[in-house]
Amino acid sequence: MSEAHDSRLPEVVLLNRQRGVALPVAALLRFARRALALCALESADGLYALCSLEEVVVTLVSDARIDKIHRQFMDIPGATDVITFEHGEIVLSADTAARCGAEFGHGAAAEAALYIVHGLLHLNGFLDGTEAERTAMHAVQDRVWAACLPVE
Repeated sequence: MSEAHDSRLPEVVLLNRQRGVALPVAALLRFARRALALCALESADGLYALCSLEEVVVTLVSDARIDKIHRQFMDIPGATDVITFEHGEIVLSADTAARCGAEFGHGAAAEAALYIVHGLLHLNGFLDGTEAERTAMHAVQDRVWAACLPVE
């Protein structure tokens, strides 16, 4: 790390605000802390904004709840996998993680972990609005995710 950003990392809090999907909350919190350390080293814009945060709050919600958040803050109807707010909040759908995890053959916890990495990278300046941005972000995301697995 350069002097432009110090090695102080934000605290990570993980809140389970859903009851539909059984997820290993303590294991996901440990995963998030490992992923945070790696994501803090990656910055798409050179600002390393992740290190300027006091806290990162990851909240597990249902599809119904993330649909409401998606509509309220982005004016987009429908559930999504993860929404990141620049003040350090990552909201992810446990329902979507269960559905997509089963589809991709790695389970809900690993899929939720992927969403955590995605949110952390957004907090550190990565964007995914264009194909080029998505490609660059997913390359880092996949590397960090694989390095921090398994969720235990």
